[in-house]
Amino acid sequence: MKRALAILLAASALFGAAGCGRPFKIETAPGFIELENQGDYAYRATTPEGVVVAVRVVDDEKRGDLDFWTKALVLQLRDVSGYALLSAKDVTSLDGTKGKELRFGHDEDNKPFEYVLTVYLAQGRLFLVEAGGSKEQMDRARASVAWMQKSVKVKCDTIVSPVLASRTCNRW
Repeated sequence: MKRALAILLAASALFGAAGCGRPFKIETAPGFIELENQGDYAYRATTPEGVVVAVRVVDDEKRGDLDFWTKALVLQLRDVSGYALLSAKDVTSLDGTKGKELRFGHDEDNKPFEYVLTVYLAQGRLFLVEAGGSKEQMDRARASVAWMQKSVKVKCDTIVSPVLASRTCNRW
């Protein structure tokens, strides 16, 4: 009985430790470096020229579906923040999660900027994958940005999911 309890406590500690990481996976492309301590961002990487790729996670977001969040984000960025919606398309993450990619444009001091926002819902969370920079620099980094966006996983794929890892899919 003591041995079984010790094994159970060790297993609990192992799964608890897995909860300390990120609830998603993204690869950092060559030419980018990952930044640390970035406030609201769970992940943020940049090029020397200032192109940034980032991920924000909204926990416990069980309200609304992908269409709801897509419309809410478009309204916020367009009507409140002054971005022009250039395109919207359906996308799929590396793990098969359906999402929506929104491309926006914005001018600052007569210089065009591009902002790409991809939205996923998984694990009861809202995942916002963002990329942005000046249009010129985004054009130069486009292949690397696309590669990073395609590397995103937001679903658990451990052998214990979904029962034990559904809220702690942080093995990455």
